Amino acid sequence: MKLILAAGARPNFMKIAPLVHAIEKHNSSLNLNLNRNLVYILVHTGQHYDYEMSQVFFEDLELPRPDMHLGVGSGTHAEQTGKVMVQFEKVLLQEKPDVVVVVGDVNSTLAAALAAVKLYIPVAHIE
Repeated sequence: MKLILAAGARPNFMKIAPLVHAIEKHNSSLNLNLNRNLVYILVHTGQHYDYEMSQVFFEDLELPRPDMHLGVGSGTHAEQTGKVMVQFEKVLLQEKPDVVVVVGDVNSTLAAALAAVKLYIPVAHIE
């Protein structure tokens, strides 16, 4: 199963970390049975982008570097949401995940979920 894990703001990183660690533990326990591995792509939308609001949490929470960084940066709520939707849709079309996992309730969460639903990709939400 291929998952895309979307996170973009400080509260998201704390919520996505246990999931990433659980997936990695699951995969390592399979003894190379690749048919049952969970493949995940960690996408950082860039809603929070400076060191103090982003990278420090990846380091402290022992999260791997994001596989993709959308770099949307700052803007109004509508601007951020729109930018994430446009960039995230490109990722979805390229990667064709089975499920998109979103966390929390920030602009990135709404945008990633909406982009996935419009492409008929199932969405899981973790609060």
